[in-house]
Amino acid sequence: MVSVSHIVRNLVEEKPLLYQGIVEGVISYAGLAEYLLPEIKKELGKEVKLPAIVMAVRRYSEVLKKKSLLNSGFEFDSDIIMKTGLADLTIVKSPASLEKVENLYPLVDYDRGDTLNIIQGNYEITIVISEKHLEDVKKILDGEKILNIEKNLVSLSISFSKEFLYTPGVISKVTRKLAWENINIFENISTMTELIYIISKKDSVRAYKALERLVGENNNGEKDSV
Repeated sequence: MVSVSHIVRNLVEEKPLLYQGIVEGVISYAGLAEYLLPEIKKELGKEVKLPAIVMAVRRYSEVLKKKSLLNSGFEFDSDIIMKTGLADLTIVKSPASLEKVENLYPLVDYDRGDTLNIIQGNYEITIVISEKHLEDVKKILDGEKILNIEKNLVSLSISFSKEFLYTPGVISKVTRKLAWENINIFENISTMTELIYIISKKDSVRAYKALERLVGENNNGEKDSV
């Protein structure tokens, strides 16, 4: 049988900003309970008392705090690195486009700080590259169907300890922090110990500060939840 607690948990987890609001400690239990009341009544198909919802919200908050304590041993290993002047281009994936993409590598000089990330989906290929190379990229991909181009982007990268691969919720934790600041994410790229977000240049300062606070909170042992 579906309970009030079960519905509260599901509704909050479906709404990242509510979830993060509880994590940040800026949402009152009573206010959130009143907000969720109509949806809970609809789910249950009957009347439900507000104090019961308040109690469910409070208990859910305590669960988040316990999860925070369990994950407190995970630490970010380095500072946040920002790279500017990036572009994001998406094309339709095909045998021809796969061959052409290989010709992009000679364009970049990693020693001089150039960026090139190639992400393959089932039907699309996204290329994140230093914007100064964008026109050359278009020439190399001539004849391929370009779905979208974004300019004036930056990347924010964080390095992790090797436990990153085995610690649930790290990516969602960082993503929620950016969502809380109303920052749109164009791409999310991860390796074994590195997490990179591609965002608009106009959001870069706010995003950097948000991630800086997150790193400080995590490494200082302050309560924040995955």
